[in-house]
Amino acid sequence: MFPVKYPIEQTDPPGSPRKILPTMYDLPSENPEEPGLPDEFHDLQPQLISLTFRPPNYPPDRVFTGSDMNLYYDSRHPNWYKRPDWFGVLGVPRLYDGRDLRLSYVIWQEAVSPFVMVELLSPGTEKEDLGLDERGANQPPTKWEVYEQILRVPFYVVFNRYSNQLRAFTQISGRYQELHLTEPRIWMPALELGLGLWQGEFQGINRLWLRWYDARGNWIPTDAEAALQRAEAALQQAERERQRAEQAERRAEELAQRLRDLGIEP
Repeated sequence: MFPVKYPIEQTDPPGSPRKILPTMYDLPSENPEEPGLPDEFHDLQPQLISLTFRPPNYPPDRVFTGSDMNLYYDSRHPNWYKRPDWFGVLGVPRLYDGRDLRLSYVIWQEAVSPFVMVELLSPGTEKEDLGLDERGANQPPTKWEVYEQILRVPFYVVFNRYSNQLRAFTQISGRYQELHLTEPRIWMPALELGLGLWQGEFQGINRLWLRWYDARGNWIPTDAEAALQRAEAALQQAERERQRAEQAERRAEELAQRLRDLGIEP
């Protein structure tokens, strides 16, 4: 369930500001086609997906990820775009022309469609994200239609943080078919990676997060997590070496004492 829509009836005494103040989804945007700006979850969750997206068969400089970035998909309508919450592309330069950060992703220039799309359901975009929004003949297609029929993205993942429901769709005969998930994980063989729900702390927030895992089912660490793991491993190794040194010292002392007991000065 999404939060109750604004306005909310006022009470005396007044209710909690958290309950009565409007959210970004309740207020109009300067752009009539966009219901609001990304909330904090829409900022943090794509970061974690990007930080753990490391396809083993592609060097980092040949993998591009984007979040809340304009994706232009039709050269006949160059102003039409979608803004995915997160997408991953394989086999394109990490930097545009090998030197610049992208300001957008233009399909007819890149010539490579994303391999996987992730949408984080919002109150104002749920219907479009799930292909339930009807459009007129002269209107741009929905995200679902663009991903499925124009870009033909192999995997489309949708996550609702309010219900913690994870859904995934894959291309079968040119149409999206929903995958039956026995657990909240989606394995993508061509990537040799899977995307699943992980309970843990990221940026100081403990909750269910989407992140990537490897062929052994291990969650792929961020650089910060990997550095922490290396530091912990180094500390454990140092402790083992200290214990071995103490054991060797004790054995040497025991041997010296036995020699003294035999009247031999070591």
